[in-house]
Amino acid sequence: MQWEAVIGLEVHAQLATESKIFSGASTRFGAEPNTQACVIDLGMPGVLPVLNEKAVAMAVLFGLAVDSEIPQRSSFERKNYFYPDLPKGYQTSQMAEPIVGLGHLDIPLEDGDIKKIRIHHAHLEEDAGKSLHEDFHGMTGVDLNRAGTPLLEIVSEPDMNSAKEAVAYLKGIHAIVTYLGISDGNMAEGSMRCDANVSIRPKGQEKLGTRCEIKNVNSFRFVEKAINHEIQRQIELIEDGGRVIQETRLYDPDLDETRSMRTKEEANDYRYFPCPDLLPVELDAAYIQHLKESLPELPEQKRQRFTTKLGLSEYDAGVLAASRPLADYFDRVTEICGDAKLAANWVTGELSAQLNRESLDITQAPVAPEQLAGLLKRLGDDTINGKAAKQIFAALWAGEGQTADEIIDAKGLKQVTDTGAIEAIIDEVLANNQPQVDQYKAAEPDKRGKMIGFFVGQVMKASKGTANPQAVNQLLKDKLDQA
Repeated sequence: MQWEAVIGLEVHAQLATESKIFSGASTRFGAEPNTQACVIDLGMPGVLPVLNEKAVAMAVLFGLAVDSEIPQRSSFERKNYFYPDLPKGYQTSQMAEPIVGLGHLDIPLEDGDIKKIRIHHAHLEEDAGKSLHEDFHGMTGVDLNRAGTPLLEIVSEPDMNSAKEAVAYLKGIHAIVTYLGISDGNMAEGSMRCDANVSIRPKGQEKLGTRCEIKNVNSFRFVEKAINHEIQRQIELIEDGGRVIQETRLYDPDLDETRSMRTKEEANDYRYFPCPDLLPVELDAAYIQHLKESLPELPEQKRQRFTTKLGLSEYDAGVLAASRPLADYFDRVTEICGDAKLAANWVTGELSAQLNRESLDITQAPVAPEQLAGLLKRLGDDTINGKAAKQIFAALWAGEGQTADEIIDAKGLKQVTDTGAIEAIIDEVLANNQPQVDQYKAAEPDKRGKMIGFFVGQVMKASKGTANPQAVNQLLKDKLDQA
């Protein structure tokens, strides 16, 4: 039997507000445990929540970015359950009237096609605290700093059919929330987490299979591995005569497997009811329009501009547009140097390779876009050649100069384009390598192309890499053919 996976994702993005969704407590990451939880976060008697207006605006911005319906009315409910890191005994969330309605996100497939993934809704809610197990022997510590942190939960329809599609969708969500500046998307710090609902069914069948939810996966790689493992687990279970039980599972990256956490609850298990302490949120059309007009250029718009206006390849445009800081860096380099293709080659090539080698983000690059642009201008006007450009880039990276021009002058890297000077070096090289000259002359014409590389290398060495390579090649060929 051939099987088809059906996957839906619930993405939790921590909103980048300075204070929590219902209190003035700080949301700063990394504080000492239980130093950023106030009486509202703890659910103390008599306290009242006050909705954070910035969290509302951020949620609406996301909805607009994914072409969602933005209802003018939304409301909060209490989701009741007991857990040690949920001191109130309920989570304030949204269910019946979420702040963001139906939308969609288009994702690229491996074959180059585009697939539309429907977004069912997105709703605001508060985060719970965090249970800590590693640092305690036989006990669990509870850190309530995270309690009350604003979350936007983005719920997709089950429109994905492979782990790769799920990762493409998740990366698309990540790009949007970081482009908008509504979340830093730092999965390692828990700013973005993903629950994956996975089921299988016989290929061609319309009815959905029983789904399992994989809870709190916090990296793109682990999302792909967890989904692939769960798909295989369900297939083997059914083919062995068993049946899938609806449940919540956890992914263990060390063992590369999912394991049961609890039987899946239904909505009625949470006893949702309207929050008596919060009024419904009413948004007028003018407020929504104002936020719409503030939207930045989004990843897909940027990708299209890079290909249609700047002439970049689909691949380069996709790489550059995936990250707003990287796209902004590239735009600044292009603005100064005037050559988009050269800028793209260096930003996605030399610069990105060096960042990867040192495990740095583009925002940590020691070479500013203005410095790289200055280097590319000198490469473009033939002041330097490609070999010298790499030397200058390394020097800029190491902080050996503020500009490419300073390093060119200090290291004597200006390219020699004077044919007379190059000819003099060539004459000396040929005179010192007569056996190789004789071999070249005796060789068949179709083999001479490879042999000329030896002489080019000698001339470049003699010129300390400053001779113009194109001029060297042409002059050498002319002189050798005349020798």
